[in-house]
Amino acid sequence: MNDYKALKTFLLAAEKRNFAQVARELDMTPAAVTRSIAALEDDLGVQLFVRTTRQVSLTTDGAVFAAQIQPAVQALETARKDVRNAHKADQGRLRISAPTWFGKAVLPPILSGFRELYPKMSFEISLSDGLVNIVDDDYDLAIRISAQPSDKFTIWRKIRVVPRVLVAAPGSRFTQMQHPGELTSDDCLAYSGESRRENWVLSDGGSTITISAGRAFSANNGEVLADMAADGAGVAMLPGFHISEHLRTGRLVHVLQGWAPPDLWLTLYYPPYQALPPRIASFSKFFEEQVAAHMVMLG
Repeated sequence: MNDYKALKTFLLAAEKRNFAQVARELDMTPAAVTRSIAALEDDLGVQLFVRTTRQVSLTTDGAVFAAQIQPAVQALETARKDVRNAHKADQGRLRISAPTWFGKAVLPPILSGFRELYPKMSFEISLSDGLVNIVDDDYDLAIRISAQPSDKFTIWRKIRVVPRVLVAAPGSRFTQMQHPGELTSDDCLAYSGESRRENWVLSDGGSTITISAGRAFSANNGEVLADMAADGAGVAMLPGFHISEHLRTGRLVHVLQGWAPPDLWLTLYYPPYQALPPRIASFSKFFEEQVAAHMVMLG
């Protein structure tokens, strides 16, 4: 970064027109400032300053050079600060992807709490129910509620188990069912990131049954599925905390209670870092500490 330092010294000299003042601000000796400017002039083959015993002033070439390099040097200085901040635990920027419902209902108080502790942190939040390409889409981390991940090229951190519940409208025929074999594919409202059919695997602790779900309806958004189930369109299989308010108000009821699908996991996942950058590690630790309480409050 010797060239950068020389250019920064030149620009400050162009602004101050006083080598002694430049030396004080950059913690250099006046002789070192003079040598730096002289070396830059020698490299460029032009005189940048006119020096007298009373003052220093820019030559025409010096003024043109200063105007041309100012934006580039400023951009480099900004980049240096950004990179340094990215490796501090208490400042920098985090770009996070989160599921839509979770991002609206759970994430805001966690972000606010983290910002209270680290006011120099900034966030860019993107809400999506699909599994993002964390590397190509340039995220620092993503929050997901999903089955056991199979991607071996990213880092996954399990936070907590997320049980799922089979729900339907109260008074619907689905509330009378005793066995999932009574369900047809048309009865099952499927969740799919690509809005297509999925297989439900249900167990009563001893036997297991697989149902092809979503022949009549599938969606990539849990709120849509909850609303469809509440309207009597079928049975939805959703995370318990997601539909806790619907259950509390009686808009939905738990059906086939002896049968359950495999649990999901709330996870954080990251690009393939060799080690988590401090700002990401700091947020991840805070998230894990706080998220359980916020999810419990939601039921």
